[in-house]
Amino acid sequence: MTAASNRFESYSAAARELLGAASIRTKILGIVLALTIVLGLGITWQVRTVMHAVLLDELDSRGTSVVSDLAARSVDPILLNDTFALHQLLVETVGNHPDIVYAFVVDPDGRVIAHSFGDEGFPTGLLSLPATDDRVVYDTTDGRMHDFSAAIFDAQAGTAHVGMSETRLHNVIDGVTGQMLLTTLVVALFGVGAAIFLTWILTRPILDLVGTTNQVGSGDLGARAKLWAKDEIGVLAEAFNTMVADLEASQATIAEKEAARTRLLEQLITAQEEERKRIARELHDGVGQALNSLSLGISALGQVEDRSQAQELASELREVTAETLQTVRQLSRGLRPSILDDLGLAEALRHYAAEFQSLYPEFRVDTHLDFTTRLSPAAETTLYRIVQEGMTNAARHSGGSTISVVVAQRDGWTQAIIEDDGNGFDFEAVRKSGQSVGIHGMTERAELLGGKVRFESSGQGSTIFIEVPT
Repeated sequence: MTAASNRFESYSAAARELLGAASIRTKILGIVLALTIVLGLGITWQVRTVMHAVLLDELDSRGTSVVSDLAARSVDPILLNDTFALHQLLVETVGNHPDIVYAFVVDPDGRVIAHSFGDEGFPTGLLSLPATDDRVVYDTTDGRMHDFSAAIFDAQAGTAHVGMSETRLHNVIDGVTGQMLLTTLVVALFGVGAAIFLTWILTRPILDLVGTTNQVGSGDLGARAKLWAKDEIGVLAEAFNTMVADLEASQATIAEKEAARTRLLEQLITAQEEERKRIARELHDGVGQALNSLSLGISALGQVEDRSQAQELASELREVTAETLQTVRQLSRGLRPSILDDLGLAEALRHYAAEFQSLYPEFRVDTHLDFTTRLSPAAETTLYRIVQEGMTNAARHSGGSTISVVVAQRDGWTQAIIEDDGNGFDFEAVRKSGQSVGIHGMTERAELLGGKVRFESSGQGSTIFIEVPT
């Protein structure tokens, strides 16, 4: 069973490869020619079969009628013992019917009274035919014969026999078959001609579409397929042109994104260096000086003998330590808020809103946070940075007085909305200018998680819609 299956798969693969290598023109020509030949041969076979059956029935009907008539007309010559008249009747019967080959009459004892065979003599083999059947079919060198018999005067005067050949019947059938085969050939030739014309009409737009595809494949996105008609191929060409136009637009968008990403990367590197400088400066000027003061104070504390002076100096050292700790915490939160890892995005955003309010007291911040579960670390960091960037941009550029932040989870997505009541901006103009590093940064962060960011702006303010999978 396995070997047979393997052979079948091998033959199927070979057939598919052979058919796949043929051109559309060859396939259409083959289909038209095959259908014409199969249909023509099928109809010819069916007509030949029906004609054979009908003509055989007609032959049998005529044979039965002729032999019955012959038996009725033979009564008088036999009773009058007029052999010559009986012979003439038999010859006349054979001459009047083209399918009758012979006729003869035998007496009740089976002896031949008269026949139509002439000088060649009566073939004695006919006497061996069954006498009880009205019709006997047998084969001869000249074809198949039908022998019909009928009793004369209730068999008291003998039996009449008539032999009819199928030769003319088969000649008629063969003639009709030949005409139908010739018609099939003519129709096949006409079908081939029509198929050639049809394939020319069909393959011309396809070949044009192939050429256009090769042009697009070589990088020419300005190439467009010609619309020959509004049929399925025309619809395909129109869809192809739409696809190429979308591809051209996508490439332009990709190029624009790459340029924006390059600018973003440059500015990120610059911002990182600036941040490092700022942190280094803070560590040197703030933490470094404070630690130096602590070191000097601790040294001085060991040399103070007066208890009250020692307590006063220790109090000053505690204040310096607290200020240094606060500075370190601010630097740490600036790099990454620990509350984001410890308590989650909701608490981190509330804490950031409070810090934002202290940094920008001219703004009123409203937060509405609705979380059912904690997000993944990547999603929490992404949303935190996007909200941070959005609020910072609003504070710097909007000119408004209120910022609203709404974050909620629903249907497997976390959605955030940042809205201000400022002057708004032209998003497309800012995006095309190449200066929207913050906008591109927010978009890039969301797309890395499979999310998206949408911007809306008018004279009454701006709104940022963020959506990332939970």
